[in-house]
Amino acid sequence: MASTVRPWYAERVPLGRSGVTVSRLGLGTAPLGGLFSAVGDREAAATLEAAWAAGIRYFDTAPHYGAGLAERRLGTFLTGTGHPRSECTVSTKVGRLLVPGDPILGEENFHGEPGLVRIRDYSTEGVYRSLAESLERSGLDAFDIVLIHDPDDNWKEAVTGAYPALARLRAEGAVRAIGVGMNQTAMLTRFVTETDLDCVLVAGRYSLLDRSAADELLPACAEREVAVLVGGVFNSGILANLGADATYDYAPAPEAVRCHALALSERCAAHGVALAAAALQFPLRHPAVTGVVVGARSAQEITVNVAHATATIPEELWAALDALEQDGR
Repeated sequence: MASTVRPWYAERVPLGRSGVTVSRLGLGTAPLGGLFSAVGDREAAATLEAAWAAGIRYFDTAPHYGAGLAERRLGTFLTGTGHPRSECTVSTKVGRLLVPGDPILGEENFHGEPGLVRIRDYSTEGVYRSLAESLERSGLDAFDIVLIHDPDDNWKEAVTGAYPALARLRAEGAVRAIGVGMNQTAMLTRFVTETDLDCVLVAGRYSLLDRSAADELLPACAEREVAVLVGGVFNSGILANLGADATYDYAPAPEAVRCHALALSERCAAHGVALAAAALQFPLRHPAVTGVVVGARSAQEITVNVAHATATIPEELWAALDALEQDGR
C-alpha cells in the first residue's frame, strides 16, 4: 500500500520542549467567533471540516472570540463529528472572563454570543474559573495548550497570578503546555526571559509589514527553546486584501501602511506570486518559528489559505522583499 505523504503545512512538529506537537499551519478561530462580521453555525462547521480535511491539526481558540462562540463551535466539531481528539492539538486562553451583560453589537470587533460581556481577570482564581468554563463551553475533556491572553496592562497580576496557576496545572498534568499570546513583543520577551514558558503566540509582529519580533523576542525564544507560533500574518487583513476597506491591527489601515503593502504587492506580482502567499509563508523562514496560525471564516478561505501555503516562492522574491525592508529602515 502506498504511503500517504503529508503536505508540509500538515507536518507535526514539536512545540518547544513540551512534548506537544502542532501542525505547521494552524487554524485560528477568531473569525468563527464573528470577528468583523457574523458567521452562521453551518458555515463555521464547514470551515472546521475543510481545515481537518486539508490536514490541519492545530486549532487555537479563546473565550474572547465571540464571547465564547468560537470555543463552543470548535468543541461541537471535535466532540460531535467522529474526528479523533487525539489526532489534534487545541489551545485556548485565559485572562478574560465572560459574565452576563448587554454587549454592544460588534463589541471589540466581534459579533458573537448575546448576553455576555468580557471582564479582565489574570488572577489565580480567574485562571481556574476561566479554564473550567472553557471546558464546559466546549465539551472537551482538556486543552493541550493554555495561553495567557493579552495581559498588556496587567503584567503584575499576570506574572504573579495567571502564570503560577498555569505552571501548577502543567506540573499536575492538567495541561500539557503553557504560554502567552499577545500583539506586542516587549512583554512577551519579558515572559520568555523571566518565566518558564513552552511557547508564545505573537500576532502581527512578525510579518512582511512588521518584523519587530526578530529584534529581541525570536532570539530570546531560540536561546531558551521556547516555541514561537505566529498569528496575524496578514496584519488583520491588509496583506490578504488591499481594497478600500483594508484593515491593519484591527482598524482601518493608515495610508503609510497601505503604501508599504502596495510596494510589497508589486514586488510579489513581478515574480508571479500573490502577496498573501508570501505573507503566509514569510514567518516560517525564521528558524525560531514553529508554526503559523491563520484564521478563516469559510471552507473557501481554507482552500485559499492552503493554496497560499503551498505556492512556490522563488528565493529571488524573498531577496527582493528583504531589500524593500532594508530600504524602509
